[in-house]
Amino acid sequence: MAEISFDDFMAVDIRVGRVIRAEPFPEARKPAIKMWIDFGSEIGERKTSAQITAHYTPETLINRLVMGVVNFPPRQIGPFMSEVLVLGVSDTAGEIVLLAPDADVPIGGRMH
Repeated sequence: MAEISFDDFMAVDIRVGRVIRAEPFPEARKPAIKMWIDFGSEIGERKTSAQITAHYTPETLINRLVMGVVNFPPRQIGPFMSEVLVLGVSDTAGEIVLLAPDADVPIGGRMH
């Protein structure tokens, strides 16, 4: 495992956002969901796609808090432009479980 400096870590801008829209992404190579996430007034709305269909449906994602890296460059995923990377951890079956605060926190708050 490569070590990074504290400054390297602080360069990664991880914020809390609220999913405001979600829909299936049938064009994706693997089952995925498209999400539009509100990161507050400083960052605004960003969109992404994620292979999270084992644990989530578009309906269960609405209003959910998520953590996302907001300072990666946009990335083309098939016909969809992903603007943020939502964070998750693999369960024992290798399926992604989203990371989120365990209490209500302000949208756009930066992880420390």
